[in-house]
Amino acid sequence: MVRAIIDILFRFLARREVVGKENVPDKGPYIIVCNHLSRFDPPLLLTVLPCRATVLAADKYRKSIFGPLLSSMGAIFIRRGEVDRRALRECLAVLERGGILGVAPEGTRSKTKALQKGRKGVAYLVSRTGVPILPVAVTGTEKIAKAFRRLKRAEVRVVIGKSFTLPAKSKARGKELEEFTDLIMRRIAELLPEEYRGVYKNKR
Repeated sequence: MVRAIIDILFRFLARREVVGKENVPDKGPYIIVCNHLSRFDPPLLLTVLPCRATVLAADKYRKSIFGPLLSSMGAIFIRRGEVDRRALRECLAVLERGGILGVAPEGTRSKTKALQKGRKGVAYLVSRTGVPILPVAVTGTEKIAKAFRRLKRAEVRVVIGKSFTLPAKSKARGKELEEFTDLIMRRIAELLPEEYRGVYKNKR
């Protein structure tokens, strides 16, 4: 029901183009990783991805207008700026049950509209579980609000890449987690136009 309502709303807000829908695995467990441009990203992905995912949301949204909606979707609220072990345990539990996680590895919306340095949470989860990663790139959502104020619809594009796995290592730490994080972020960057690649523009 939530998906249907949001889908109707998006028809008024944006023209959506989706590329690579055939790359979405038939079932979990896996982790969806995506760049983060605006508040419209999570609901957009809810409407275009043919799967039900548990999303991570900043703890500040728990008591916001979005709180009840996120809670109804089973969101995991995470405290920014610290190692939230409770949230990590909940994420691991979702994956162990064969579920799907939706995560923005940057940890917050990009103020520059280009990729920021990724955080190590996804690499940590994958190194403990070995689940596949599905990279997704979003462009245009940062223009939705401005276009709507002008009574226009923004052009939004979602590119879904092929799923991949990290090198077979167990319980990576420190430098290994940083290397894995860079690998994950480069996979997202490859799906984005050059001007959106940010700190991963020249990394291969």
